[in-house]
Amino acid sequence: MNYESTTWRREALEDVVLDDATLAKRRKRRRLLIAFAIFLVVAIAVVAVMAGRGGDEAAAPAGKAAAPGAQADALPVVTVIVPGRQQVATVISSTGSLAARRDLPVGVPGEGGQVSRVLVEPGDWVRAGQVLATIDRSVQTQEAAQLAAQIQVQRADLALAQSELERSLALVERGFVSQADIQRKTATRDAAAARVRVAEANLGAARARMGRLDIRAPAAGLVLDRNIEAGQVVGPGSGALFRIAQGGEMELLARLPQSDMARVRVGVPVAVTPVGSATSYQGVVWQMSPTIDAQTRQGEARISVPYHRDLRPGGFASAEIRAGAVDAPLLPESAVQSDERGNFVYLVDGNGAVVRRDVRVGEVGDRGVAVVEGLAGDERVVLSAGAFLNPGQRVRPQLAAAAR
Repeated sequence: MNYESTTWRREALEDVVLDDATLAKRRKRRRLLIAFAIFLVVAIAVVAVMAGRGGDEAAAPAGKAAAPGAQADALPVVTVIVPGRQQVATVISSTGSLAARRDLPVGVPGEGGQVSRVLVEPGDWVRAGQVLATIDRSVQTQEAAQLAAQIQVQRADLALAQSELERSLALVERGFVSQADIQRKTATRDAAAARVRVAEANLGAARARMGRLDIRAPAAGLVLDRNIEAGQVVGPGSGALFRIAQGGEMELLARLPQSDMARVRVGVPVAVTPVGSATSYQGVVWQMSPTIDAQTRQGEARISVPYHRDLRPGGFASAEIRAGAVDAPLLPESAVQSDERGNFVYLVDGNGAVVRRDVRVGEVGDRGVAVVEGLAGDERVVLSAGAFLNPGQRVRPQLAAAAR
């Protein structure tokens, strides 16, 4: 059978004549192919070695410590805190208006008249009985002089009646004067003595009315207000001419919910801070309202505060009432979270798993948040990063010191 061969013969190849350029290109291509082949062999060897190491580690016995350590290192590190229990002060915050503890209105005690002088100004300190203002008393002075003169007249009549009675008593034994005359002269003497007493009483009353023309301070304290001027005509219907804070003591009328009213007692300390001031002043609850407002369900606590120029009646202030203490765990605010179900914290159990725990918080202050329900104090509580955790997630806890 005859056929044509497609195989190159050596003789035919030897008969092909190649130039230098073609030979150079073929040598360069051969070197590149050899280099690529070497690189491929090396890469395959490296992959085989790495795969062999991975298989050896996977096949290593479970008793070796390398595998558990590697898994633990892969878990996220979470800082936890064991809060314990401690005494946490119960502080109730409130606001209210400042006023004088004993606001004394001072008016005209007598019939009044035209004011001649005003002797004090708002902000002055006065003592009990000090004259605040005077009312013209020229008419009352003349009336008092008239009554004093009448007393002298009545005393003269009394002296004459007494003298006539004594002369009659001397003549009655001789029979010149009857017993009836003695009785009439005695009655005349007694009537003259009574008229003297009446005149003296009228003079005393006039002087008392004249003394009431001096408007005086009923007690020592601080003058808060003045509603009187010289030349003004005042009377019993003029209202309060002065207002005095007795002893200068102020008070804060704090409004409290019914639940807080049950926790506050008379005598507990209070820190009062006026609006616009960074300074707090120490006071004490001196009276609790016996009733609760039916509309607002609030009561009123009256907090006594010593005088200070920053405590002005009518001003607004805040109060922090210390209503005792509770024994509870204290956590930083970063450890307590909240959602639609309420407040909660994340715990780490003995297996390293994250557990949600619902809690009820109490006082929130600079030291942290008091947990009044939900924690015993010996749990490992996630300190922060709770928003990035999920219940059941395994973590590696790292203990931190409890905040004190």
